[in-house]
Amino acid sequence: MKHNQSFYDELLVSPAVEALVMEPTKRVAGIAQSTAPVDSGDYKAGIVTRTKRQKRVVGVVQATDPKSMIIEAQTGNLARAVRAVGGRGRR
Repeated sequence: MKHNQSFYDELLVSPAVEALVMEPTKRVAGIAQSTAPVDSGDYKAGIVTRTKRQKRVVGVVQATDPKSMIIEAQTGNLARAVRAVGGRGRR
């Protein structure tokens, strides 16, 4: 049996696969926003989702506020949100 690689290449970046990938990505962002520490609200507002296209569609949750690295180092908010949805990471 010979596989049609171009079919799989197209499938992995199709709108249907993107929708499947973005559903848990948006859940992670929602949990991260709901559990985010709030001082000015900039960190919480800066938690966004986007897609990244490589050989396949990848969902990305990103904290864009300049203070995000410090907040993440202190709280692990995004990592906890990923684990809550069932993603990879330390258990």
